[in-house]
Amino acid sequence: MELGPLEGGYLELLNSDADPLCLYHFYDQMDLAGEEEIELYSEPDTDTINCDQFSRLLCDMEGDEETREAYANIAELDQYVFQDSQLEGLSKDIFIEHIGPDEVIGESMEMPAEVGQKSQKRPFPEELPADLKHWKPAEPPTVVTGSLLVGPVSDCSTLPCLPLPALFNQEPASGQMRLEKTDQIPMPFSSSSLSCLNLPEGPIQFVPTISTLPHGLWQISEAGTGVSSIFIYHGEVPQASQVPPPSGFTVHGLPTSPDRPGSTSPFAPSATDLPSMPEPALTSRANMTEHKTSPTQCPAAGEVSNKLPKWPEPVEQFYRSLQDTYGAEPAGPDGILVEVDLVQARLERSSSKSLERELATPDWAERQLAQGGLAEVLLAAKEHRRPRETRVIAVLGKAGQGKSYWAGAVSRAWACGRLPQYDFVFSVPCHCLNRPGDAYGLQDLLFSLGPQPLVAADEVFSHILKRPDRVLLILDGFEELEAQDGFLHSTCGPAPAEPCSLRGLLAGLFQKKLLRGCTLLLTARPRGRLVQSLSKADALFELSGFSMEQAQAYVMRYFESSGMTEHQDRALTLLRDRPLLLSHSHSPTLCRAVCQLSEALLELGEDAKLPSTLTGLYVGLLGRAALDSPPGALAELAKLAWELGRRHQSTLQEDQFPSADVRTWAMAKGLVQHPPRAAESELAFPSFLLQCFLGALWLALSGEIKDKELPQYLALTPRKKRPYDNWLEGVPRFLAGLIFQPPARCLGALLGPSAAASVDRKQKVLARYLKRLQPGTLRARQLLELLHCAHEAEEAGIWQHVVQELPGRLSFLGTRLTPPDAHVLGKALEAAGQDFSLDLRSTGICPSGLGSLVGLSCVTRFRAALSDTVALWESLQQHGETKLLQAAEEKFTIEPFKAKSLKDVEDLGKLVQTQRTRSSSEDTAGELPAVRDLKKLEFALGPVSGPQAFPKLVRILTAFSSLQHLDLDALSENKIGDEGVSQLSATFPQLKSLETLNLSQNNITDLGAYKLAEALPSLAASLLRLSLYNNCICDVGAESLARVLPDMVSLRVMDVQYNKFTAAGAQQLAASLRRCPHVETLAMWTPTIPFSVQEHLQQQDSRISLR
Repeated sequence: MELGPLEGGYLELLNSDADPLCLYHFYDQMDLAGEEEIELYSEPDTDTINCDQFSRLLCDMEGDEETREAYANIAELDQYVFQDSQLEGLSKDIFIEHIGPDEVIGESMEMPAEVGQKSQKRPFPEELPADLKHWKPAEPPTVVTGSLLVGPVSDCSTLPCLPLPALFNQEPASGQMRLEKTDQIPMPFSSSSLSCLNLPEGPIQFVPTISTLPHGLWQISEAGTGVSSIFIYHGEVPQASQVPPPSGFTVHGLPTSPDRPGSTSPFAPSATDLPSMPEPALTSRANMTEHKTSPTQCPAAGEVSNKLPKWPEPVEQFYRSLQDTYGAEPAGPDGILVEVDLVQARLERSSSKSLERELATPDWAERQLAQGGLAEVLLAAKEHRRPRETRVIAVLGKAGQGKSYWAGAVSRAWACGRLPQYDFVFSVPCHCLNRPGDAYGLQDLLFSLGPQPLVAADEVFSHILKRPDRVLLILDGFEELEAQDGFLHSTCGPAPAEPCSLRGLLAGLFQKKLLRGCTLLLTARPRGRLVQSLSKADALFELSGFSMEQAQAYVMRYFESSGMTEHQDRALTLLRDRPLLLSHSHSPTLCRAVCQLSEALLELGEDAKLPSTLTGLYVGLLGRAALDSPPGALAELAKLAWELGRRHQSTLQEDQFPSADVRTWAMAKGLVQHPPRAAESELAFPSFLLQCFLGALWLALSGEIKDKELPQYLALTPRKKRPYDNWLEGVPRFLAGLIFQPPARCLGALLGPSAAASVDRKQKVLARYLKRLQPGTLRARQLLELLHCAHEAEEAGIWQHVVQELPGRLSFLGTRLTPPDAHVLGKALEAAGQDFSLDLRSTGICPSGLGSLVGLSCVTRFRAALSDTVALWESLQQHGETKLLQAAEEKFTIEPFKAKSLKDVEDLGKLVQTQRTRSSSEDTAGELPAVRDLKKLEFALGPVSGPQAFPKLVRILTAFSSLQHLDLDALSENKIGDEGVSQLSATFPQLKSLETLNLSQNNITDLGAYKLAEALPSLAASLLRLSLYNNCICDVGAESLARVLPDMVSLRVMDVQYNKFTAAGAQQLAASLRRCPHVETLAMWTPTIPFSVQEHLQQQDSRISLR
């Protein structure tokens, strides 16, 4: 057949009559003729490549975007060709036919059947990963093209080169072998024996080649690194007892392909097209641990080194310097780090009428902890990510929860080698990115804009751009960015080479157009519109703060590191004596502040006591620092903290201080400090709450703020004009404490008697404002803030006004309750002197907080998540708290109950199971009040979950003996169908109190209507209302309902509108209605009945409704 260029692609080749081997040689000759860089030997089909050329070739392949795209196209082609089961056998035969049966290794090798099968053919769809179409290589695989020119080895005993049969006789894992697990077999080599070319190690692949190549075995390998290795073997496979014969130095060329440099042939096979090389090994290197040590040489005397470094030297140097930078950072405040739990988070719509989304509040028992810790967070968005798509992971947490220290822990983990999936990690505080100008590039963002500029050559940046999937970029303190809510709505992201503003750079990252494939890790406070910017994040996590045990562990470690182990127990006692501070210790920042004040107090003597408020805590911390301060230094620092807070900033430059004396004093007392890796001129407050306290101190002292404007900074009532931006969210509580607490132990202790006298007018203004507030009109979040302010004020008149105005029914539905919130709420309820009913659903309240509120005698009823309540009962029973358990069971109610998810039905089932277990116990008897008193039950799961969950509901339905209203209607239609009606009908004899049965929009047909009519007489004495609105009931079903209607002596309203019965069915219902004087309304308008017929029936009986 005459050869010539073929038109088309891979599919045309599969269906053509061309001989692939001839095409290989034809296109190779065309390619080599046009390449000036390739040195040809005298033989037309033979070329060689030395070690340097091979090294450059690999580097070009690694950074070539077209090469990586070619691998993706090959994977898609494989999925396309083999997806049809009818073509499966034909496809296999095509490959084997063109390769030739003699070259198929499986036919000439003696090996285990399983191994042979894996070596004979390419994997088919059922053997490949599920998402092969979008499967891209984690790194470009090591592929051999052209020829290898190797020299003799003087000492071959050190080389891990094995006979091919010896390698095959060992069982590989998943069709692959790792070099370090093979046995060394002595082999006699001559001076001209084939040597090993050093490459990073990994899974070993055997490449059968065409029969024109001489017999021999070539190995490309290296121990201690992570790049795939390849064995190239050609000729017949020797027996296990045979030894590979010596061979020359020149290896004949392998056919090249479009996804390799040096060939333009559309039909030349790539490494993935070779039939006995499994594609996963060649196209993916995911989940391999990579060591960053430089490759070592094979020891050989008198030979030129074949060492092939993984990275260029500038890249290696930059990598090591970056490791040293992050590894030198401290583990946490004072070198103490107690890891907090990470909880998976999600966003939900704030209301049914709003498109805005906010952070959802899961029940305590519903929380999903990141059990894998750091590793799970960084792998969270990987499973469903498309290839080369940026992963955005957000870690949220309130101020003081330790987000920045957690971000630092990520960097240190990488520096210690615990994150091998990333080659480089860049951590940038977001306050460094609020800069004007439009001449920034990605290189500036990575190297220049951080707290410490990094020195990196252009070669380093080029290397990063080639492998963005190996880059982790951490943006810490995302809420400090200006106008961050518009990143997702910019028209387009910038190109890497185009200078632009920092806002444009960040927009490109968030829109996943810049540095595509990297991992973007954010830390932020979940407040305001910030959550909307994170709505497109691939994964959301939340820092939950310290548990009680973790807070106590931190206190113990703090005093141990301070060399004051003798005070550990005393410090814990001081903390337990102050329940408010103990509840606030769930915040790592506040826990550290408590330890610092405790340390100072314990040094003074045994009569030390901690203050009872947050204001007192920070007055105690700053009081000693203010004793030897320069005149007016504390007031100047407070003004600076307030001005920074108004600009949403927490860092400042040295030249922003009013004087060098103030700066020196503040640094010496630890009121400001250099952030980790920050420039020498940059300073920051050690904690956000300290900045809030200083800001509140400025408001209390400042004469620049009018007295009448002061109430707006409490942020308790919304303002329509110029609303106050409560970025310093701790200011209201500190302001109330500084204004109202006795001056002698508050402002006077900080600034002297003169400062205390200046707040009298402000105290009167705030007192008048607080006493005019009506707590019953405030939202739940504002009500909690009011309680905190009143508690911090420690002013009896304000506290009594607030607690006495509390309404008897308090609902915190959907409002998160932290441990301090639960503590202050409990104190207010106790002081109110009246009974309360609490709704604590969807608050995320911790078990200890729930138990403390439930145990109050003034709380007569409460609602909480079913799972949390059952867990509380079990805990109380285990600890033998019988009295509190009995109170918790009697006060708990679920009336009315609406099941909106499968979890709701399952939790209701657990409640019923708890009652059944309780009833069978000898210690207790009787029904649970929550089960016994339930009167209204709604089921609204929709068409997907409804049919699945309804059988579970039916199984527990008979436990609710007082059930009066059963509503199975949902806007999205539950569609329980005839089967659901049949199951429900079997429970009617036990539902003696049922008055309302709503079966609307459930896809009920004549069969369901017949089953329902058979069971309805069981409800004849109680049922008042029956609705079958918008179902599929025809004339037969209408006849069944008409037949049972006279027996329903208590029925008053029946609705069968929007069904499918005709005039015949309507006439039967109308005739039955005339025998039912007790029925008040029969609604039966339906479009299948002529309007004249309906009008005629209504004229005969006015109880028929056509609305």
